[in-house]
Amino acid sequence: MLDFITEAIRNFRHTGSVWPSSPILAKAMTSTIARIEGQRRILEVGPGTGPFTKSILGKLRAGDHFELVEINQNFCRKLEKDMLQGFRSRHPNVAVKLHCAPIEEADLSGPYDVIVCGLPFNNFPPKLMRQIFRRMFALLKDNGELIYFEYAGVRVMKGPVMDKAGRARLKRIDAIGKSLRRKHGGEKELVLGNFPPAITYRLKGRKGKAAKKA
Repeated sequence: MLDFITEAIRNFRHTGSVWPSSPILAKAMTSTIARIEGQRRILEVGPGTGPFTKSILGKLRAGDHFELVEINQNFCRKLEKDMLQGFRSRHPNVAVKLHCAPIEEADLSGPYDVIVCGLPFNNFPPKLMRQIFRRMFALLKDNGELIYFEYAGVRVMKGPVMDKAGRARLKRIDAIGKSLRRKHGGEKELVLGNFPPAITYRLKGRKGKAAKKA
């Protein structure tokens, strides 16, 4: 907890909150994994201190492949020490790899069945948000699912205290999100058991989107 708060204060743009995500939100973000049969390929983007990582690790089985991408070196060290090293020793038949890099530059071996993204897009420039989603969809299987979240009402709360340029940026971020959900069959869920409450979004790969329309 202290590690997360320290990094949040130091670099709020990349953490997006001063409080880690709850187990309830983690369960909602990772529920798709259990429904996939056979060997799964899973990518987590922006794990931070690992609330979603912990839930994902609990769902993995022999033959699965799990990769994580985290830009913060302190978070990477904590993930390795607190979760990943021990998991690898207990589960040698599960491949787990951590990339300490931006998602735009990480050397990833997709495609993935599920991508779980914890990045705080409301803190990012719109251009960067588009680049990140473009990369993630390029790594997602045609019938895969990409899950991300945002805090409920965040733009409504931030807008009045921002300048004109800041409000325009939030408006573009909102427009990008709505466009993605229209194009990729977006489904949303309000998760009240988190501080602050959050909304999860599930986006489909190309075949999943086509099946939903049919």
